[in-house]
Amino acid sequence: MPATIQNRLVSARDTAALLGCSVATVWRRAADKTIPQPVKIGGMTRWSETELNQFIEDAKAERTAA
Repeated sequence: MPATIQNRLVSARDTAALLGCSVATVWRRAADKTIPQPVKIGGMTRWSETELNQFIEDAKAERTAA
């Protein structure tokens, strides 16, 4: 079954592009658990695009609620 846009796993580089930060920042934020945690498959580390998009939407909602 092919991955759909809703459950696609993305690399650190793609995650950085989505969040508008550097790859190093993605790794720092993953380490301090301020972004969704990655999935490890074999030697690969990937992030759920769905979880990242939800994280962004939650941050936007928090911003407007404050």
